Amino acid sequence: MKAKRTDRPAKKILLGILVMMMLFSFASCAKKIKFLTSSTVPAAQGYVTVKRDNNQNYVIKIILSNLAEVKRLQPARSNYVVWMETDKGRTENLGQLNSSSGFLSKNLKASMETTSSYKPAKVFITAEDNTNVQYPGNQVILTTSKF
Repeated sequence: MKAKRTDRPAKKILLGILVMMMLFSFASCAKKIKFLTSSTVPAAQGYVTVKRDNNQNYVIKIILSNLAEVKRLQPARSNYVVWMETDKGRTENLGQLNSSSGFLSKNLKASMETTSSYKPAKVFITAEDNTNVQYPGNQVILTTSKF
């Protein structure tokens, strides 16, 4: 007497679920973009990650190291401000960089995380006297290439 094989549809369903999980894991990975080497602060390095959240907004995370204290720049400024150029060509102030212990402590590390409904095309950092500026100043510290 031969037994019927009823597990074939279950294997197909399981295989389909596995394939879907792999596709979602690749699609949800954040895009990592490195900052270009700066002529103003050559030792500074870092990257930007961009990913979509559940609300279809863009989560932008910035990690930097070896970034000189803003008061040591020529000319000296008060803070670093992060800007984003959108895919529509619009420039937006994303906010001020934060460090883990005091503004750009001895570790010279800084980070920032923010959310935007606009798709970023480029991220750059300027040195400013005020964090609430509407337009970026001339002193660009770090920038990414277009992505």
